[in-house]
Amino acid sequence: MKTIGLIGGLSWESTADYYRYINTFVKEQMRGLHSAKCLLYSFDFEEIVALQKAGHWEKATELMVNAAKTLEAGGADLLLICTNTMHKMAKEVQASVSIPLLHIAEVTGNEAKEAGLKKVGLLGTMFTMEHSFYKEALLHQGIETIVPEKEDRKAVHRIIFDELCKGIILPESKEIYMGIMEKLLANGAEGIILGCTEIPLLIKQEDSAIPLFDTTFLHAKAAVSYALGKELAIVNS
Repeated sequence: MKTIGLIGGLSWESTADYYRYINTFVKEQMRGLHSAKCLLYSFDFEEIVALQKAGHWEKATELMVNAAKTLEAGGADLLLICTNTMHKMAKEVQASVSIPLLHIAEVTGNEAKEAGLKKVGLLGTMFTMEHSFYKEALLHQGIETIVPEKEDRKAVHRIIFDELCKGIILPESKEIYMGIMEKLLANGAEGIILGCTEIPLLIKQEDSAIPLFDTTFLHAKAAVSYALGKELAIVNS
């Protein structure tokens, strides 16, 4: 079994789900008392958010690279960035280490492709929805991406940082998200990517009749497959 290196704390609420999913998948596949071999580098999320808000992406990249190097030095065989937004610097992180980085958007795009989808709606932070890095990774899988209109993007972003990252789950916020998702469907989306690892805390597949892509779940599942010996074409090496 390979050792999975987790760059987490982005926020810890979703990192806890990563740990739970990874160990659950290992237990299901290996049975007995098996659990995952993993290392966790957990950030103080407030420091990262301050850099995001200030647009200091170079400093944020430096911190992410240092975390990756620390995990590699600690014995990790594979890296996961446990957040969608910080894949903005995935190329720089990958270039800094000799072990593979499993890209969350490529994993998700591959899943959407296998489901036969051509166009998806993307929910996430303002950075994920408005910057190009995520859409480009999905396009590499042949998936076109659409995002909500500006005011809806602001609402999605606000709920992530003011509520979900703090473990606050409100029914009225779920209603807001569901309304935004309906607009994306009306604009041609065939499915919705929950492109922030906190969104699945609020929205579940049972809430929608159309395909939802839980990026936390999919990322963790792909990592376990790789850790247990399945070579994945979507691993960046």
